Amino acid sequence: MDQSGRQEAADFVARDLRLRTFPVAVKFLKKADFPDKTRRPSVSLGKRITICQAVTMARLYGWSVGLTKADLICVPAMIAFGFTQVPDARSTLGKLLLDVSSLKDEKAATTEPQSMCCLENNEYEGLLFAPLGKAAFEPDTVAIYGNPAQVMRMIQGWVYHEGRRVPGNFGGKFECFEYLIDPFKSKAPRVAIPGNGDRIFSMTQDDELVFSIPGEGIELLIQGLQEAGKKIGARYPIPFYQNFQPEFPKRYKELGDEVGAYD
Repeated sequence: MDQSGRQEAADFVARDLRLRTFPVAVKFLKKADFPDKTRRPSVSLGKRITICQAVTMARLYGWSVGLTKADLICVPAMIAFGFTQVPDARSTLGKLLLDVSSLKDEKAATTEPQSMCCLENNEYEGLLFAPLGKAAFEPDTVAIYGNPAQVMRMIQGWVYHEGRRVPGNFGGKFECFEYLIDPFKSKAPRVAIPGNGDRIFSMTQDDELVFSIPGEGIELLIQGLQEAGKKIGARYPIPFYQNFQPEFPKRYKELGDEVGAYD
């Protein structure tokens, strides 16, 4: 899909779902060669940031944001995205979760991280984020924030094609791994409930979920949104059922009889 195709796709999804923020295109870069006009937080802002902040800058400000290790301050994300030299990312993350009382014991600290999707150390040198409609690159992942009803429609659109239900993998923490890395690696969609970092640092709202797909799946999603439930009028906003006669409290009915309202 070329630039104009990505713009049309982004416009359709935003219009069809009435999204509050832009769909985000994500690229994993072997070499940190960023396009012109890409903002590097360490340079443009003089600060290190979190990965979820870069997502917010793309989806809310409309910026193209490039990250390397020098731009990041979130240690768990740096570990999972391969920007450190820890020998075992999952065991390191498990120990951290145990240390901060996010997990009960060493058994839990061994178990949960095994389901986290991580990159190998030095597998990628940079990350690039941009609004899908402005992305001058073919995305590896597309992340779309929405409320539960909007995410429901995206799930319906995706499942329309093959009938395979969309999996979820919920832990309530480190969720950027889930909605950024996993769709790229698994070539499958994911629904994520943003974790503490998203809410504290990137201002993700209480009503927002994330629906992420592999970059090459955007056309399938659009086709699904166009077709799924078309014969029964399924769409967003969800149309309310209005073919019924309301019931009012007794005194209202009595007054209606007194004034001849029902004659």
